[in-house]
Amino acid sequence: IKTASDGGNRTHEQDDHIHEALVTVSKPYSPASEQFRLLKTNILFPEKGEPPRTIMVTSPSPHEGKSFVAANLAISIAQSIDEYVLLIDCDLRDPSIHSLFGIGSRDSNGLSQYLADALPLASVLKKTFMDKLTILPGGKIPPNPSELLASEQMRRMLNEVKLRYNDRYVIVDTPPPYITSETNAIARYVDGIIIVVRQGKTRVKEVQDIIDIYGRDKILGVINNFSKKPIGYGYGYHKYGYGYHK
Repeated sequence: IKTASDGGNRTHEQDDHIHEALVTVSKPYSPASEQFRLLKTNILFPEKGEPPRTIMVTSPSPHEGKSFVAANLAISIAQSIDEYVLLIDCDLRDPSIHSLFGIGSRDSNGLSQYLADALPLASVLKKTFMDKLTILPGGKIPPNPSELLASEQMRRMLNEVKLRYNDRYVIVDTPPPYITSETNAIARYVDGIIIVVRQGKTRVKEVQDIIDIYGRDKILGVINNFSKKPIGYGYGYHKYGYGYHK
């Protein structure tokens, strides 16, 4: 597997197209960036057991900020001294990670082509502006995202990237489980799950249902987006619980 430090073709143009939502880069001393550092610390140094190497980030419904959280968490972990990160866009119906990092487009090859056409994994991995952060974009929108993400090829890929390197964390951006079935399949393959909610939008029952489905032990925490912006910058982190305000 080619990582970001293995070479590649990142250009200066990529740096010019980094989305302002990457607050861990654009606003490193902001309260939002501090929340991501807190989340990172809880992941890297759990109270008991080994740190989760594969982490799924999802939300009860669309537009609650899951891709924003996945991207900034990936950056925050990659900013550590020893950790490398692979960020995978598994929202094959509406991929957005590539646009946050200014890498390619929806018409570029990515995860969907790797799964459907058996492309070499190294050929669809993308470098970023950080040497220790590599992205696997969603790629072209396929006609059968559920079948691809629930496939044995997907399971093997997640297992391979987790086990091949003991200093690598894998962050998986997934669509809401209420809308798609593939998120439930991916949840079985990962070590931990982060739920992103939006204050004033997400219902408590929706969060509780996800916790009941996946199990409290697998839930690493809930990120509460309390900003009114479409991609909000204000987040609060709750471990093994959640805060909700009408």
